[in-house]
Amino acid sequence: MNLSRRLSYRRGKEDTVADRSAGDGRKAGTVTGAESTAEIGRRVLKLRTERGFTQRMLAEPAYTAAYVSTLEAGKVRPSEAALRHLAERLGVSYEELTTGRSPHDATRLRAALTDARRALATGAAEDAAGLFAEVRDEAERLGFAEERASALLGLGDCALETGDLTVARDHFEAVERLLSGEPLPRRVPAIRGRAVAHLLAGELRYSCYLLESAIDELNASGLHDPYALLLLYTAAIAPYMDMGAHARAVRAAELALALAPSVDDPGLIARMHRGVARTLIAEGRTAEADASLAKAQELYEQLRIHTDLAHCHWMRGYVHAQDGNLERAERELRTARDMLASKRAALFTVQVEVELADVLRRRGRTAEAEALLLPLLAHSPAAGTAPAPGGTDTTHAPGGTDTAPAPSGTDTTHAPSGTNTTPAPSGTNTTPAPGGTDTAAYEAGLTADRGAVHAGGAHRLLGLIADERGDAEAAEEHYCAALSLLERTGAAGDLADLCRLLGDLLRREGRLEAAMDAYRTGLGHRAAPGTTTLGPAPAEPPM
Repeated sequence: MNLSRRLSYRRGKEDTVADRSAGDGRKAGTVTGAESTAEIGRRVLKLRTERGFTQRMLAEPAYTAAYVSTLEAGKVRPSEAALRHLAERLGVSYEELTTGRSPHDATRLRAALTDARRALATGAAEDAAGLFAEVRDEAERLGFAEERASALLGLGDCALETGDLTVARDHFEAVERLLSGEPLPRRVPAIRGRAVAHLLAGELRYSCYLLESAIDELNASGLHDPYALLLLYTAAIAPYMDMGAHARAVRAAELALALAPSVDDPGLIARMHRGVARTLIAEGRTAEADASLAKAQELYEQLRIHTDLAHCHWMRGYVHAQDGNLERAERELRTARDMLASKRAALFTVQVEVELADVLRRRGRTAEAEALLLPLLAHSPAAGTAPAPGGTDTTHAPGGTDTAPAPSGTDTTHAPSGTNTTPAPSGTNTTPAPGGTDTAAYEAGLTADRGAVHAGGAHRLLGLIADERGDAEAAEEHYCAALSLLERTGAAGDLADLCRLLGDLLRREGRLEAAMDAYRTGLGHRAAPGTTTLGPAPAEPPM
């Protein structure tokens, strides 16, 4: 054996010995494990064959053909020096040879994510979900954790839009697990997504808990990331408002406005304006609310984000309804309904239908309102019973503790004494969807676990309609069904109003004891809105 051959043979042998003794302290990028060694060998063989190299051509001048043959067979673990030599000879990067990932793979996956996001913004969520799933699978195959997390986040957003709330939560939880070792700001979009899924399911307290816990952790750890905080404060406004915690909602809106100049994401800024508008509406500042919504609408139109644009029309319809401009309110709500139905955003579509039905009822078109509402409850289970007066809430940890309140899974409350506890009226599952409306939305329907707040609202409106036509029995059934649905959500303002309606009905029927029971229940919810089910407000960031 000549000198160069002996040196090359010795170098290959030394690489093998060094690799065997490297243990777990080897440098990142070197090969570990029999499976990885075999994968490297197959990759070297494939690349060498594609380029028409012989084993000797690939090996020289530093290694021998025998060494390359042994490596390709997966019988030797190559060192970093050997891999860098082979990568240079094969015309690929060291990373591509060791991982199988081309430097262009990440760019390609990010471009695919952009396409999927565009599809979600402008088209049907089901179509976008297919694109996100392809990116997720490819990113997993190539080992790109960041791109895989982004794809899972997109799948969660798609599931939110279609109303598949359990699927959405699963995707967001998968993102949190995948990024468990990353700083909290990286995980905030998934936490926000999970909180929104719980909100849409009617689990308002748990939604608040998730958001407030993340805010506290960010501020306590000094991670005052403006984007993450803006995302959390904006998301917290809706559950605060639904629970009647108006002071917290207003403060969250104020903090969001203060953080907005530090964030350059127009989509998030638009979402913030939508949230702020809700607090302005509650304060009776409808002109300012409409102006805030106009800013959001302009941004969404520029970004061509159709679902969020539809939400702007939805909220502007609500603003006009509050102002008594029912004609404009109906127009805005119909626009929102049509936009959401065209995107097959089933849950959002039926929620808009409830608010549209309220406007129609107020315009004296009760038959149209009833025709909209009945199909929405087609798949809702029997309403069960209304909440117990003065019942205690055991789903949330004591104020100030850090124990997560479990989302309510069962309803164990009871009706005010003397009220009718029969199931929801049987006619709620026979009316067809209104003509021209996407029936997929109605197949989804509103239930206790899916849009509970709006399901309660639909029963409330049907109760009002029945009451107005003198059908006290049907009205009571609907009010009790609404009460059962809203009790589990903790929607304090809606519960107090519903107890008033039920009490008035029972009083007119001469059932004074039951009426007083209903009024007392309502006063219990109204006494301190939002404070009995929430712990201390989260710490605020330094502004």
